[in-house]
Order: sequence, then structure tokens, then C-alpha cells
Amino acid sequence: MYIKLIQPKMKKRPMDTDIKLHMAPPLGLLTIMQMLEGEHRVSLENENIQEICYDDQPDLVGISVTVDTLPRAAAIAERFRKQGIPVVAGGIHITTASHMIPEDTFDVLCIGAAEGTWHDIVQDCADGCLQKVYRCKKPLTGRDIVPPAYKSVRPEEYLYCNVIHTSRGCPFRCDFCYNSGSDQKYVNREIADVLADIQAVGSKHIMFIDDNFAGNPAWTKQFLHAIKPLKLKWNAAVSINAAYDAELLDLMAESGCQSLFIGFESINPASISDVHKVQNHTDNYETAVRAIHDRGIMINASLVFGLDGDTKETFQATLDWIVKNKIETVTSHILTPYPGTALYDRMKAAGRIVTDDLSLYNTAHVVFKPTGMTAEELYDGYLWIYRQIYSLKNILRRMPEHKKQRAAYLAFNLLYRKFGKFSDYLCKRITYKRIGIWGEKLSRYL
Repeated sequence: MYIKLIQPKMKKRPMDTDIKLHMAPPLGLLTIMQMLEGEHRVSLENENIQEICYDDQPDLVGISVTVDTLPRAAAIAERFRKQGIPVVAGGIHITTASHMIPEDTFDVLCIGAAEGTWHDIVQDCADGCLQKVYRCKKPLTGRDIVPPAYKSVRPEEYLYCNVIHTSRGCPFRCDFCYNSGSDQKYVNREIADVLADIQAVGSKHIMFIDDNFAGNPAWTKQFLHAIKPLKLKWNAAVSINAAYDAELLDLMAESGCQSLFIGFESINPASISDVHKVQNHTDNYETAVRAIHDRGIMINASLVFGLDGDTKETFQATLDWIVKNKIETVTSHILTPYPGTALYDRMKAAGRIVTDDLSLYNTAHVVFKPTGMTAEELYDGYLWIYRQIYSLKNILRRMPEHKKQRAAYLAFNLLYRKFGKFSDYLCKRITYKRIGIWGEKLSRYL
């Protein structure tokens, strides 16, 4: 069989350039490629970097769907279905909100992990008996997780290809997170399998892209001991409770950690408690920041604006906190109630959802009624804080204490954020492959 896998094009947020579209390959689809390798012909088309071909007559099409790409995925599916080609939709949005997908949008809905569904989908397609829904019926173990088909990635299409996952899921269930609507249990991969992936990507700088790299601290410590001899430089996303484990932080620093992406979400205690972010205690934020900075590790702080405890004064207070604590990088979001999450259900029941245009659900639009400010104040504040954080004045004020961090810090803050449009212009002229070294530096933060 010939199977075509498609990543629909994402919509850029106001601060994004086309560099964002070229950041990294889609690991979920590459995992399916690896599963089917040797048995079927499989192609992958990422619409962020190439046009979709509608004329090559695949036997089956698979589309990866997030909430904001659902409208585009539906349009792609319609063109293939008109040719009589069955279309499978999977991905996080399908898994958490399958009950909200219009019945005739796709031929098949794939709910849960590809490892527990795709072999059955392909076999049933070959036998002419495709079902409407396929569910991963049993919890994955670490041994079940299939590595991505890294050898199928074309490096010239991406800034970097050094992305690796060590786990699936997250041990926490914050109301606004997709994990609150998913049955996926947190599970770590086999350490030997992750080490094989590190060898496969062929880079000394690794971006671990787990929802929570330190969701199981005992496993993480074993893994960090295993990679210490490799002399890597790496970054990852963790929940803030990792900052209170001195042994874990020491091992991170010793094994080459350059930066950590942490979901602080808000500096307002009332805002945090309202969405059941139980692992976050705002009184301890500065202690956590000091512990990380003391070990020469930088921080990418994820912040959400529009929580029910927020007011228009929240933006200035947050900016002051960011500058005071010299937070090296900030990723800001407008609170977005993803369909299928606990937050969406609560807001829908209260009549607070104001649009069903899912293309707007990308954390850069106000799709609900805020309580502490107007929708316009929320959107304007979101844009304002980005401009302030990445002003020349505040870039200098947030300069890291550790001199070894400053080159990478300035590369990100200036080349990617402050002067991102100029960097995008250079990327298009020089090609992404030739600036891969710069891409690896950026990958410490993104």
C-alpha cells in the first residue's frame, strides 16, 4: 500500500516569522513512518514547508490534527475524499475532542497512541473494512514506544533535527492543558532506546520535547547519569517542582543542561489555583529561579494571561517580575480553552466561549469572555508584554549572570525575537541547512 502522511500548515502568531514553520520535523508522523517501514510505501508532506500533492493517488491518507489546524485538515481531507481516498485523522485534538468532530469530516478517527492503532488501520484498509473509530485499547509501556524515522528527515528543510522524546504524557492534569482531557498515562521510554535516538540524530545538542522531562524524577536521574559521558548540551521542559530537587538539578547541570522550559503560567496565586496547577506555588517561584540560575541553567518561562484572577495590572506586575529575576526567555500565551479539556467544559457550561472558529485557538486570540478585564485589554496586554520583554532595554537588563550563557541568550533575544523578520529574510536567502548551527542555539529555548 501507498500511505501519505500530512502535517497541515499552522497559523503564525503575531510575533512569529516563517522561521517558526521550519523549526523541527513532526515526530508523531515520523513515528508512524517508522512503524510501517519495510511493509508499505510511506511519504510525509509537511505543509509548513512544502505544497501538498493531490495527484499521486495514495491508498490511504493520514493527517495529524491540533485544534487550530482542524479547519485546514478538514479542507485537505475533503480534496482526497472526493477522489475516493480514505482519510484518517489523528493527533492530540482528535484524541481529546473526538466527540466534537463533525461526523463526515474524516473517514477514520484515530484516538490515542499510533502504536496501538495504526497497524489495525492499515490492515483493515487493505482488507476493505475500515472502521470509523480506532482506539488505543491498552496503556503503553516504555517498550511499546516506537522511535521516529529520523533517517527520513531532510535536514535542508529544518533549522534543526535534534528533537527527541523520552516519555509520553504528564503526571499532572492542569485544567487548561490537553492532558486534562486525555487518558494517556505518564510513561518513560527505555533508556537504551533514547540513547539510540541520540546517536541517530547525530548532534551534541539535544532538545528533549517531552511534556514533562522530569515527570518521574527517579527515571530522569538514571537517564542523566547515562548521558553524562556523552558531553551533550541539552534543553527540556519540566514542571517547576523539579527546581526543588537539588540532586536532580545538579545532575542536569553536570550532564549539560543549558535551559529549562517551565510552566510558571502566572505570578498570581489566585490565577494558579483556579486551574488546578497543583505543583505551582507562587511564593516559591524566586527560590526555584535562584536554584536553577545558580547552576548556570537558563529559563524559558511559559506564562498564560487571561486566567480568572488576572486583571490588566497583571501585565506590568509580570514584566517587573521577569526583569527582576532575569528570566532569559519568555513564551506568553492568551488563555485558550482547548475543546476536550476541563477548562473548555467549564467555560462552555458558563456561556463564556465566544467563537467556534477553531483556527483562532492558537493561544494568540481571545476566544472566551475574560472576567478581570475586557477581551481587548487582554489582547493588547499580550502584545504589549512581548514588546516590553524583547525591548533592547529589557534584553540588557535580563542579561544572564553567567558569561557562558550570554552568546546564546543574545542570539535568541536579538536574532529570533527582536529582529526576527531580518533573520527570517536571511534564512530564506542563505537556506536553513547552512545556518543549522544557529538553529541549534535557538533550539535551547523553543
